[in-house]
Amino acid sequence: MKITVIGTGYVGLVTGTCFSEMGNNVFCIDIDNGKIEGLKKGIIPLYEPGLEELVTKNQSKCDLIFTNNLKVGLDNSHICFIAVGTPMGEDGSANLQYVLDVAKNIGQLVNHDMIVVNKSTVPVGTADKVKSTIMKELEQRNLKLNIEVVSNPEFLKEGSAVEDFMRPDRVVIGSSNETVIETLKELYAPFTSNHERFITMDVRSAEMTKYAANAMLATRISFMNEIANICEKVGADINNVRKGIGSDKRIGYNFLYAGCGYGGSCFPKDVKALIKIAANKGYDANILKEVEALNNQQKLTLVRKVVDKFGENLSGFTFGIWGLSFKPETDDMREAPSVVTINKLCELGAKVQVYDPQAMEVAKKYYFKNNKQVEYAENKYDALDKTHALLLLTEWKEFRSPDFDQMSKRMNNRIIFDGRNQYNKVMLREVGFEYHQIGNGYEGS
Repeated sequence: MKITVIGTGYVGLVTGTCFSEMGNNVFCIDIDNGKIEGLKKGIIPLYEPGLEELVTKNQSKCDLIFTNNLKVGLDNSHICFIAVGTPMGEDGSANLQYVLDVAKNIGQLVNHDMIVVNKSTVPVGTADKVKSTIMKELEQRNLKLNIEVVSNPEFLKEGSAVEDFMRPDRVVIGSSNETVIETLKELYAPFTSNHERFITMDVRSAEMTKYAANAMLATRISFMNEIANICEKVGADINNVRKGIGSDKRIGYNFLYAGCGYGGSCFPKDVKALIKIAANKGYDANILKEVEALNNQQKLTLVRKVVDKFGENLSGFTFGIWGLSFKPETDDMREAPSVVTINKLCELGAKVQVYDPQAMEVAKKYYFKNNKQVEYAENKYDALDKTHALLLLTEWKEFRSPDFDQMSKRMNNRIIFDGRNQYNKVMLREVGFEYHQIGNGYEGS
């Protein structure tokens, strides 16, 4: 099939690339000329395992074409995906400016019947707005076309997005048009050999599904963090509790790990947006408000442990930080616990030495640009030189089995504050480390 994908951010680039991998002819459109020129040269603007290889491969076959010319894309395709950002507004709602700007451009340029698929995460009712915007432009052109607007929410996880797209848990299509549904079923057929993975529903339910999914996952995380905080008070171990409840097949183990809070481009934004959507309809989303509030508190959990150990005046103290991205296998630091943690430590007077396998340049450029209390290490061990403690904030694989002897030689104090419960507390006690976990009160010496 011939497809246009508008937006070459995280969702758009993965979507376009994976469709091209299945033999479709895909035009990826973006107004950022620098990004388009970089993509033509194989320069990927984000880190996602496996993506660069697929971009290079399919671009060489001319199945994946990058351009800033929307008309070329629309003239040569019959399905158009909207995959632009919906940043959070000042009031917490999703900002639809970019989505509606794209809809207006489509209405100004399209010359034949088109299926317009909204891939962006948008509030319920956005498909109606997109169609209204397109039809208004067509009316001004005295052009009558059949434009069908469909909701097709994405469920990609950063760090495994290519795998998620190629082998999806489900593909959700919101449309009441059977012809459109059959067309999209054919498009997704290579990815959904099991028909139960292809789920159809009305447009508004599809739009709501994305928010509900992210809100549920965020709720599980905040719930476990709250249980972890209670475990610390009563002397229980959250890791054992997780095993005990996760074995219940009604609950399962996914998203039951306690830690220093969730971040990224989706959960924080989508929880806020859903709270706002409910408020606009006169409903008070109390559970989601608590999920958000607890997550904000949780991001300071390790700082509170540091203060309990060293006091509120951290002048003269240096801390090593392992992990800046909000999760492994990405360089994304949006809403990351590391940003809150590091800024608070610096506010209390500390210096920090940071290391992350992928997010160092992002940190330097955007998050700690003018912060002279932040130093960047070449590797994880250099980040520990003469430090009073290590704070582990992201569970990258290379942090799982470090050389504790080398760590001991580098650090002033053998103290670890583990925000991801990465290590075995008994083993650390045996090698002489004082170890502070989330959800367990043990502090060895």
